[in-house]
Amino acid sequence: MFAVHLMAFYFSKLKEDQIKKVDRFLYHMRLSDDALLDIMSRFRAEMEKGLAKDTNPTAAVKMLPTFVRAIPDGSENGEFLSLDLGGSKFRVLKVQVAEEGKRHVQMESQFYPTPNEIIRGNGTELFEYVADCLADFMKTKDLKHKKLPLGLTFSFPCRQTKLEEDMDVDILALVNDTVGTMMTCAYDDPYCEVGVIIGTGTNACYMEDMSNIDLVEGDEGRMCINTEWGAFGDDGALEDIRTEFDRELDLGSLNPGKQLFEKMISGLYLGELVRLILLKMAKAGLLFGGEKSSALHTKGKIETRHMAAMEKYKEGLANTREILVDLGLEPSEADCIAVQHVCTIVSFRSANLCAAALAAILTRLRENKKVERLRTTVGMDGTLYKIHPQYPKRLHKVVRKLVPSCDVRFLLSESGSTKGAAMVTAVASRVQAQRKQIDRVLALFQLTQEQLVDVQAKMRAELEYGLKKKSHGLATVRMLPTYVCGLPDGTEKGKFLALDLGGTNFRVLLVKIRSGRRSVRMYNKIFAIPLEIMQGTGEELFDHIVQCIADFLDYMGLKGASLPLGFTFSFPCRQMSIDKGTLIGWTKGFKATDCEGEDVVDMLREAIKRRNEFDLDIVAVVNDTVGTMMTCGYEDPNCEIGLIAGTGSNMCYMEDMRNIEMVEGSEGKMCINTEWGGFGDNGCIDDIRTRYDTEVDEGSLNPGKQRYEKMTSGMYLGEIVRQILIDLTKQGLLFRGQISERLRTRGIFETKFLSQIESDRLALLQVRRILQQLGLDSTCEDSIVVKEVCGAVSRRAAQLCGAGLAAVVEKRREDQGLEHLRITVGVDGTLYKLHPHFSRILQETVKELAPRCDVTFMLSEDGSGKGAALITAVAKRLQQAQKEN
Repeated sequence: MFAVHLMAFYFSKLKEDQIKKVDRFLYHMRLSDDALLDIMSRFRAEMEKGLAKDTNPTAAVKMLPTFVRAIPDGSENGEFLSLDLGGSKFRVLKVQVAEEGKRHVQMESQFYPTPNEIIRGNGTELFEYVADCLADFMKTKDLKHKKLPLGLTFSFPCRQTKLEEDMDVDILALVNDTVGTMMTCAYDDPYCEVGVIIGTGTNACYMEDMSNIDLVEGDEGRMCINTEWGAFGDDGALEDIRTEFDRELDLGSLNPGKQLFEKMISGLYLGELVRLILLKMAKAGLLFGGEKSSALHTKGKIETRHMAAMEKYKEGLANTREILVDLGLEPSEADCIAVQHVCTIVSFRSANLCAAALAAILTRLRENKKVERLRTTVGMDGTLYKIHPQYPKRLHKVVRKLVPSCDVRFLLSESGSTKGAAMVTAVASRVQAQRKQIDRVLALFQLTQEQLVDVQAKMRAELEYGLKKKSHGLATVRMLPTYVCGLPDGTEKGKFLALDLGGTNFRVLLVKIRSGRRSVRMYNKIFAIPLEIMQGTGEELFDHIVQCIADFLDYMGLKGASLPLGFTFSFPCRQMSIDKGTLIGWTKGFKATDCEGEDVVDMLREAIKRRNEFDLDIVAVVNDTVGTMMTCGYEDPNCEIGLIAGTGSNMCYMEDMRNIEMVEGSEGKMCINTEWGGFGDNGCIDDIRTRYDTEVDEGSLNPGKQRYEKMTSGMYLGEIVRQILIDLTKQGLLFRGQISERLRTRGIFETKFLSQIESDRLALLQVRRILQQLGLDSTCEDSIVVKEVCGAVSRRAAQLCGAGLAAVVEKRREDQGLEHLRITVGVDGTLYKLHPHFSRILQETVKELAPRCDVTFMLSEDGSGKGAALITAVAKRLQQAQKEN
């Protein structure tokens, strides 16, 4: 018993001594945690260099775009062909994906030999041979009558022209084995966005944000980047960790100075590294009693499979002895322990280096997604990873230690390169088919120059129609006289009260205008109008308005004051004078009864009488569009047009009195409130309305009315987008075909979301967050499509507004008999102000359609409130002038 204990002690002491001996000899191969973190940051810097256009040519890590834009989403289906070239034989496969709607892949394959003369010949000969083999496979499998998409996995670069000539196949994808690994694993696990191969060679790929890839145009979505990380260090970045053995191995290789990272990691080189170390140790008298064999001197005699056998648990030492004897050596027990430990250090360094580079990729993914913790999967393949008994465990442990903020799953790829090529092809096929369907929908919103010219001409005709006495009653563009007959001239002064009603909020303002200095000071208070008041009785609505006025006067210390009042009432009214306005019809969600056909000024006066607390001089009832024009006209006398592009859409302009048949007199000008939102209610623009416009219209409070407004204004654009998203989801093109309850909710997609989603500064990740707020669980690809839909809808809206405005400016130019017109448009509205592209597209459209008009756009500041006061001031000035005359 004592002898057994003694032997055990002796063996453990021997083992300890040998391990210490090897550790001292291979000190430089042991990498500390700090060293690994340093390598990790160096690799991140190399990735940046490879991705940037300016530094890519000199970058060691090339970061090659693969043009693989998406990973499988589970909806892939169909039959695909796959070719795997890259060795002494190649494989042709027929791959059936997702039969009967399940995530399922069936493969039938056949190997074909690749004769040496073909491998060493030129690319044309190689591909003629491959095409012949593919033709044979298709004939054998009875596929000649089918046109199947084809994916190719190449381990070397070749031109692929012959394949398309010889048979009816669609070459959709050319992939490398790393990408194939990632795609195979992503089919089973949608979290997989990294592929790593640790085999004869080593490489990694991952899904990078397009906005970070300078080498490819476009910044939407993601693309798989093939890092080609084997060349890391070729520029000297790893000289401090390379050892004399690495340098010796490199000098004896086929490509000295190249693939230096790979030469420290991959299966092609690890056995050779071990051989060089053992030879040096033997020469130093540290192994085999200083004896060497001819085999130990021979390059390639120790292979990575030998290392794997030597590091096996329990059997490792016996395997080591057997391998060393085969090399013509006579190892002692101590030699076997030492050699085994050499293998451990070399393979452990390999796993450490791989882990550091992989940790850099995972950190980049986490930062791209802007999350504190990343949940992701890494697809793994390669003989070293698969056959080495300790390698996977070591790699996983080090990765998790280096990136504690990443929850990483490692998934072993099955038939990675070949199945992967089929998966890339399946995804490319799906994306191609989906793209066609999406483009068909988006094409409905793309207006040609001819269509815009047609809209301009029809709007011009409707403007004329609305101005004429005979046709005015039937006109869809109402062309309402406002009795505002002049713009501010700078002499206006005094205190005025202004009311602003045009939406769910109601404002009361005190406006102080100083003469000559064009100075206006304003004080205001906002009051809510509850839904039950908006859709109750007219008496309740106006009593609520008067209550708000009383509260404001009390708040300002003006109780009982008698002030001139301007009432901005942003609904279509027929006016017989500046202080009389008959409501034609409610818009913007208002439905108060007993108002339509009534004079809103009389209704306000009656409510003030009922209150019996104050007396106000209601001088003018105006619309917010007119207020916008007047506010800008106060600053720029050239401003004769007002445009609102916000919740609603409308336009007013100064028309020559001689053209206004409904009002007596032919001298001077008067502002016409076009109420252009009703343009098209007679069907004149039905040719450009889509089924989505029809759905929005039919679901609105006023079906068949305000058709132009429903295609151009903020109240409806989000709803059009929602209808398109529902349709695309039903077609399985978005949100994995799942329509959430939130998406079914009318009005959920507010126009402010369009403005946010279309912002150039917004990354797709933030778009996804907006969609998540709406209960829409989107992928990166979904976010791109949503952004495209928003862009198509808002672009059409801006172009239609531009075409309408071009009709007005051209009319003003022709009416004045001018070759060239200079005019300013005062603009207000959240869509124009907040949307990132609306104003630019609108202005470009006007310039294209009215080239002889020099149009300046001036943003109105508080047009509806300030404008009402200015109109009141102008009206008072004109009244005073009439009295004096």
